[in-house]
Amino acid sequence: MNFFKIIFIFFSILFFNSIALSESHDKDQKNIVEKAKEINQKVKKDQALKSANIASEVGKEEPLPLNDPFVGDGSLGGSGSSIKLISDTDEQRKNLSVFNYKLVGVIEGSETMFASMIDENGEILTLSLFEELSPGIRLIALDSREIVFEREGEDSLVVLNFKNQIVERNK
Repeated sequence: MNFFKIIFIFFSILFFNSIALSESHDKDQKNIVEKAKEINQKVKKDQALKSANIASEVGKEEPLPLNDPFVGDGSLGGSGSSIKLISDTDEQRKNLSVFNYKLVGVIEGSETMFASMIDENGEILTLSLFEELSPGIRLIALDSREIVFEREGEDSLVVLNFKNQIVERNK
């Protein structure tokens, strides 16, 4: 009979011991879940700080696109043809006149500004500030509504706006 009592006591001690260990195991799992949540929150905070630092370094301005947004599809460009800015004859000079272009876009950056114009053939010309359209006709001012050209030999300005209105003004 003592043998059975010893075995019974032995198994009961094992049983209660396993219950005690299983409860502490559940607590460890809860602690692991809470630690994982804390680590996840820290990672999210670090990512938010990094994105804020990147945004402050880049600035408030968006970077200029690598392609001209006013070009559209390839059919407008005329398969890579370019416009000659230096003209040999009077007829070529007349073709490079401000009156043959429509204003399609003004691009403003922190340091430079550009104006995109299109002619009747669908060819796009992009000029920066103080660049010449043709000899004697220089882009001197850009605005979100209009661009202004200066004629070198004359004391007049030519203003081109998005409504395709061309106005000649005195200096």
